[in-house]
Amino acid sequence: MKKKLVSVLLASAMVMSLAACGDTASTQQSSGADTAATTETTAAAEGEAEAEATAERQTLTWSVIDLNAGVNATGDYAEEIMTQLEDFCGADLELIWYANDALSEKNSLALTSPSTMPQIMSWGGTVTGDVVSAAKNGAFVDLNNYIWDAEKYPYLSQLSEDVAANLTVDGKLIALPRTRVVGRYGLSYRQDWAEKLGVELPENATPDDVYNMLYAFTYNDPDGNGVDDTIGMEMTSYTGPFDIIQTWFGCGNGWQEVDGKLAPVWTTDEYFEAVEYIKKLYDDGLMPADFYSRPTDSWSNGCKTGENGVFIDVLDSGKRIWQYFEAEDTLTPSVVNAEEPASMVLYGAVNGHTLATAGYNGFFTLSATTLDTDEKIEAALTVLDRLCSPEMLTLTQYGLEGVNYEYDEEGYIVDLDADTENTDAVALANNYKGLNQLLTFLPTSESATGAINVKSDKFSDAQNAAYAEALQYAEVNPALSYLVGSETYSQVGKDLDEQITAARTQYICGSVSLDEFKATLDSIRSQGYDAIIEEVNAQR
Repeated sequence: MKKKLVSVLLASAMVMSLAACGDTASTQQSSGADTAATTETTAAAEGEAEAEATAERQTLTWSVIDLNAGVNATGDYAEEIMTQLEDFCGADLELIWYANDALSEKNSLALTSPSTMPQIMSWGGTVTGDVVSAAKNGAFVDLNNYIWDAEKYPYLSQLSEDVAANLTVDGKLIALPRTRVVGRYGLSYRQDWAEKLGVELPENATPDDVYNMLYAFTYNDPDGNGVDDTIGMEMTSYTGPFDIIQTWFGCGNGWQEVDGKLAPVWTTDEYFEAVEYIKKLYDDGLMPADFYSRPTDSWSNGCKTGENGVFIDVLDSGKRIWQYFEAEDTLTPSVVNAEEPASMVLYGAVNGHTLATAGYNGFFTLSATTLDTDEKIEAALTVLDRLCSPEMLTLTQYGLEGVNYEYDEEGYIVDLDADTENTDAVALANNYKGLNQLLTFLPTSESATGAINVKSDKFSDAQNAAYAEALQYAEVNPALSYLVGSETYSQVGKDLDEQITAARTQYICGSVSLDEFKATLDSIRSQGYDAIIEEVNAQR
């Protein structure tokens, strides 16, 4: 493994990209010198160029999601990486790391002290609740006034109008998304188990086909060890997979159009058909009986260790399970041919349906109180824009050339710290770990991935093919942009949604009857959801 620091190429590329991305000071200095050699310039123009060239570099505070238990950017080369990042983006950054499970509380607390709010704030999920209320009170910069300038912000200005609508409150664009593939959700399954038991999913699989696979994976000894130690489907306390399964029955994503009006899916017959199906999976032992208490941080471990054979969520997780099967330290033999590794099929939609993402997961807001001048706002947006460049996508996700990665003979990145079982490699990864949480991945996550010279392999090829297939059948939430504009939803919507999810889990696990489940949903309507439905439809 190379230990020396080789950053000449990266530094050279950064200089070139700065010019391409509109580094006003550098560009104007250069053009001013060229013009002086050929023509007379005005004193005003010279003064403007000089002022911009000597403008004070801004220091920006930024709250960032910590998914790495506090070891973000803590390696031996972390300071070198941050210096390169700050110099490239033209600002100094003070990163404030918030644990994911404390993010909502920390952000809510920050909103109560506008004068000390982080200038850039990271949020999880989609725009709801506190964010909408704060936006209505003017807490955030209206980005419509800035980001559509393609010359200043070549990446941010390519934001999808559909995604922008989901981040707009009272006509103001109050956030930038962390973009995601729309057709990202689906079903992945262990190919060798399915082949051995003869339950591979056909091209147009139905929910019954999936049930038969899960039953076989649970009761027909797919690993051939003669022990009753397998359960068909992986599941934890995160019940997002149930939302995917619901789409298989045609009830849509969150909301659905019914008789010309938008209605929550839990008000439809298709929803209850789907919930009965999920309950049968649970009652028949095809998912872990204790799923509701299993932590999400161990998700996918069941598939990796051979407890489960089906994983329902993002298709890239199915890819990572497959990579685990083939990794040198965790090589998992196929039950069909022990000389070959096990593999996963990234299947995607079932019955012609799957869940679409919102086009983003998490977002960034800019504080209107602590970014109190155009210069500060533009400095923050310049950072967010330049982080989308190939140079910064590489630096924040792969670290330093010669330390964290190198290029092969074809010019593709070879990751030197990808081995998570190697303590030296893990320590090297700490150089840049967590910095990917600064990225918007604009204009799209696909284009951002394609901007880096990472060699394609069978895993990524299968993932991209599954994404493209799922996209054709992905059900979008037709009410998402209207929910942002619902006053009642901003106040109580998140809490009511959590109550609905909890009631569904209780019914699936048998702790309440169907009548009690329906009574809970009726009560939730009276607590505010009827008003939400009315407010959503009033905006159409």
